Amino acid sequence: MKLLILGATGPTGRHVVDLAVRSGDSVTAFVRNPAALGDPAERVTPVTGDATSHRDLAAAAAGHDAIVSALGRGNSVRADGLFTRASAAVLGAAEEAGVSRLVWLSSFGVGTTFDWSSTTQKLIYSTLLRSIYADKEIADESIRSSGLDWTVVYPTRLTHGPAKGTCGAGDRLPMKGNPTISRADVAAFMHRAAHSGDRTRRLRQGRPREGGLPRHRLGGPAGRAAGGAPEAGLRPGP
Repeated sequence: MKLLILGATGPTGRHVVDLAVRSGDSVTAFVRNPAALGDPAERVTPVTGDATSHRDLAAAAAGHDAIVSALGRGNSVRADGLFTRASAAVLGAAEEAGVSRLVWLSSFGVGTTFDWSSTTQKLIYSTLLRSIYADKEIADESIRSSGLDWTVVYPTRLTHGPAKGTCGAGDRLPMKGNPTISRADVAAFMHRAAHSGDRTRRLRQGRPREGGLPRHRLGGPAGRAAGGAPEAGLRPGP
């Protein structure tokens, strides 16, 4: 599979690139600074560009099977319009290049997932992360309204820990406290989603299972098939 990966030098994007290479995919790493990739693997082609530029993305997307976006703001709590501008550029570029599959990284607490958040999470999301989450909500809505086969991924608080295989899927995910999930696990989920046509028009969140490894569990119908809001989540197995 030919994947165009945005945010390829970020902490989640690097995991997606590594997984794609190990699985035999052909990867185009879309980056601002190709030097940040280090010594890329044989099947990784660095392309320099601006993720908010329709022209840059359209040129890079040509000939690919899917776009995977792991864009983030790092430690910044200011959005600066990154996600709204990037989503608009990605949607336009995908249409122009004829790419129908999109996997997009968002955050738990954005949009309707805020309603499923714990009291602790709601306090954080409505104060410290308010600017970023407002920007992400606009971006996510534009993707849901597009004609692409999309998956929007809504993980809980991300860590730099090793992958544990600790995510499953469900329609809703009520929270306790502020649970975490490894970026490596989220990247693995995103990579599988890029390859899996049966996960289109679904939303995902993730958190680890308390006391062990959860099963992978897919939520119920979502998106247009359900005739309602396309919302499903990742949750720990029983």
